[in-house]
Formats: sequence, C-alpha cells, structure tokens
Amino acid sequence: MTGTPGPDPLNATGHAGIDTSRPHPARMYDWYLGGKDNYPVDEAMGRQMLELDPRVPVMARVNRAFMHRATRWLAGNGIRQFLDVGTGIPTEPNLHQVAQQVAPDARVVYCDNDPIVLAHAAALLRSTPEGVTEYLQADVRDPATVVEGARKVLDFGRPVALSLVALLHFVSDEDGAHELVGRLLAELPSGSYLMMTHATADFTPEDSAAATEKLKAAGVTLALRSREQFTRFFDGLELVEPGVEVVHKWHPELGEPVPGQDDGVIPGYGAVARKP
Repeated sequence: MTGTPGPDPLNATGHAGIDTSRPHPARMYDWYLGGKDNYPVDEAMGRQMLELDPRVPVMARVNRAFMHRATRWLAGNGIRQFLDVGTGIPTEPNLHQVAQQVAPDARVVYCDNDPIVLAHAAALLRSTPEGVTEYLQADVRDPATVVEGARKVLDFGRPVALSLVALLHFVSDEDGAHELVGRLLAELPSGSYLMMTHATADFTPEDSAAATEKLKAAGVTLALRSREQFTRFFDGLELVEPGVEVVHKWHPELGEPVPGQDDGVIPGYGAVARKP
C-alpha cells in the first residue's frame, strides 16, 4: 500500500472476535503505555502486574525504545523490508515511521492476532509515497499464514528484518516457540535479520513466578525464559554486537533513554542477529 491506505487491510477478517472477557497482551501493553484502546479487564490485570512491580510501564517503554533503535540500526545498514509480528496497538512512532525516516522506500508488513489491532490498522498504513505498509491479521503460531500474507508485499528474494518484540514470552514451549521462529527464519533469504526482545525471570524470580500464575489464572500464557533459552532463538545466526544484552543497553546511542530505565533491573533481553 503506497501513500494513502485503502479501506481493507491485507487478508483482514473483519472486526468480529474481540474478547473483552479476559485480558489480552496487546491491550495490556496499550494500557501500560497510557493508551485508550483497552478494556476494564486489561486495566484490572495491568494493575495486578503493577502491584508486583510498579515499573512494568517502564519495561513496556523500554521494549518500544529497543524497537526504535534496532529499526534505525537495520535501516541504516541497508535493510529495506520489515516483517513485524506481534505489532500491538499503534503507538507513534511506529516501526514504519522509524524505518522510513531513514529509508523512505522501506516496505513494512505488520502482523497481529488481536482484532482490536485490526480496528486501528489505518494508523499503521500511513506510508511514505516511496514506501509500502500493510497489515496482516494472523497469529505467530501459524507461520505459514504469516509468510503467505507477507509475500504479497515483501520480496523474499531480498533480505527481510523479522521483528518479534515482546512477543515470544506469550508463546509456550508446548506451542513450539523456538520452532516457530525457526520456521519463519527458514523462509527468509541470507542477509535477513531477527530483532527480538523477551522478558525473563533471571533477575526477579519470585515476582516473575507470581506474575506468571496471575496471568495463567486469567487465561494468558507467560513463558519467561532465561538468557540461555533466549539465546537459543538465535542459533545459526550471527549476533550483532553487543550480542544478547539487557534491553536498554543494546546500542543506547541510537535513541533517547526511557525515564526510569536505570532505577533497578529491567528483566528482559534484546538482540539482533543476521542470517548467514
């Protein structure tokens, strides 16, 4: 989609299916960021998370800031195509705005499984005239559908940056999180990249265990992984310096610090890696 978006996002399935009876990670994330596209059930669970660690909104902003920095790095190093899975509710600047500021001809496909994100997809489709943005309603657990939709916009004969920011900690080992990433990467050519963040219990084991149980009771999977488990997602890839790092310490020179990010530990890792 170039310039002004049309009425129908790519492969859209309509707005039906928004479940307001239990919290959804995308809407909770929106609440943490001060957005209005969430429901009382999302706010209620968000407040329970804040009782365990009042810095959860800082963590959400730190993840967002990582995405900005990693996108700048990738666009600055020649990447012109991005596949952002687990997009979330639009919060400016969005990935395409960051990428197209560096490279106006960048092409971006957003993908999420929450119908409320679809309802706001127009905000994700405001591309530069030179570039393209599209939105795909699909779930990371269905990589074939993700790839099929993305191929309509992206040239899989040229490098693609796969963005999985603050997503895989909502996908369990039983759902094959590592295998799903491997299947997505297998479709991408040499020179493509994986950019990813992931929450961990390495630094806050007791609070993390409590958060996992609260979310589980509400029907939300939280699969916190260790540094070693996170690093496994990059098996066979070439990590960009400084490798796996606490999220806000990955190339901090590429963005502005998030207020509060240094007031205690940020329990999450981030990394970018190239497919040989």
